Amino acid sequence: MTLDELKKLNFKDPGSWPWAPKLMLLGAILFALMVMGFFLDWKGQWSDLDNAKKEEDTLKETFLAKKKDAVNLDFYKRQLQDIEKSFGALLRQLPNRSEMEALLVDINQAGLGRGLQFDLFKPAPQEDITEFYAELPISIKVTGSYHDIGAFASDLAQLPRIVTLDSISIAPGKEGLLTMDAIVRTYRYPDAADLGKKGKK
Repeated sequence: MTLDELKKLNFKDPGSWPWAPKLMLLGAILFALMVMGFFLDWKGQWSDLDNAKKEEDTLKETFLAKKKDAVNLDFYKRQLQDIEKSFGALLRQLPNRSEMEALLVDINQAGLGRGLQFDLFKPAPQEDITEFYAELPISIKVTGSYHDIGAFASDLAQLPRIVTLDSISIAPGKEGLLTMDAIVRTYRYPDAADLGKKGKK
């Protein structure tokens, strides 16, 4: 269809048009309707669809993570039991207040058992109390042979309670013996009275 034929069409009576212009007009109307539908309605729906797809992906990831946790639930329960046992074993290494005197005697006996001479065994007048433990530093000064001092340090490490050596200073003494100045630190589990004092401070 030529341009002249289009100009000759009667726009007041489109029913008398040939098929080609009718189809072109119908296509143009459909296209215009689609463009209007896109801007007036479909655009918002497509945006909602994109958001829903993103939410679906997030939910799938959450589901897979929770499914993985659910599959490993027995493993996590066993792991929690192991942690509780380990924690219980560590707590047993922290004596309570009534057991501290026995621990001090054990430290003293460890040195005497190795033939060391205690020139100083002085627990600090006050413990350092934290939320999880109370620490008691003990200043010691012992005299003995190199091997006896080493065995004493090993014996402290073998005690059933947590005992550490700190600020160690070894100097030659008389008759080929050594003198060791150190701070032995012992720890105990704080009781309610300790935590109450710490709160008041």
